[in-house]
Amino acid sequence: MALSLDLQGLVALVTGGTRGVGLGITEAFLAAGATVFTCSRSEVADPPGARHFVCDVRSAESVSEMVASVVADHGRLDVLVNNAGGAPYALAAEASPRYHAKITELNLLAPLLLSQAANHVMQGQPQGGVIVNVSSVSALRPSPGTAAYGAAKAGLDSLTRTLAVEWAPKVRVVGMDVGLVLTEQSDLHYGGEQGVAAVASTVPLGRLATPRDVGNVAAFLASPLASYVSGASIEVHGGGEAPAFLAAAQNTTTTDEES
Repeated sequence: MALSLDLQGLVALVTGGTRGVGLGITEAFLAAGATVFTCSRSEVADPPGARHFVCDVRSAESVSEMVASVVADHGRLDVLVNNAGGAPYALAAEASPRYHAKITELNLLAPLLLSQAANHVMQGQPQGGVIVNVSSVSALRPSPGTAAYGAAKAGLDSLTRTLAVEWAPKVRVVGMDVGLVLTEQSDLHYGGEQGVAAVASTVPLGRLATPRDVGNVAAFLASPLASYVSGASIEVHGGGEAPAFLAAAQNTTTTDEES
């Protein structure tokens, strides 16, 4: 029997779904046939094929109103993708308590709020639903310059495992630990084309992910093809990072040979 990634008839909500990784997820879901809603804190034009809400995902009231609107329009919510998040660079010793609280609120507590609202709907649906949490490799390794972000994402991975147990069997909860992604803001992080190329050379697959790469994995996890996957976080990182000691050892060997 041929396999196909088919989301026809499903209603999905993608937070932060209008740019970067979020847009890649939105486009992948639309391509698979889903009805897609997106949200962000600001008013933007509806992504082609999707409908956009203005929503502060840190506000329980705003989240409840948005989920209620989705259900009022389509009678259901099948998939929630908790994608909204991020953090500016700030060393842990210098960042303010307010900064740490806001980063944790956006990257951990907001997905919990959204998941609670979605679960309330999904538990009452015959077909249940799926929650996809977009986490980061920063949850799995040191995150210098973004300590609160890395800690929040580690918490999100833990939340994925716990909610998968609490909300089974009606709701599957899955995650993605995403690595380096080429977006419209990559040059701000990596220093222009040369910087992006240098960073890409450290990835075993030889390139940064595209937003659509991440979107395709999210669509798979939300689809019936992944119907027995729950409580797991998939590492979407192109092979990860080579251990630093290998580069150090190679440099030492080269120096010894030259001398």
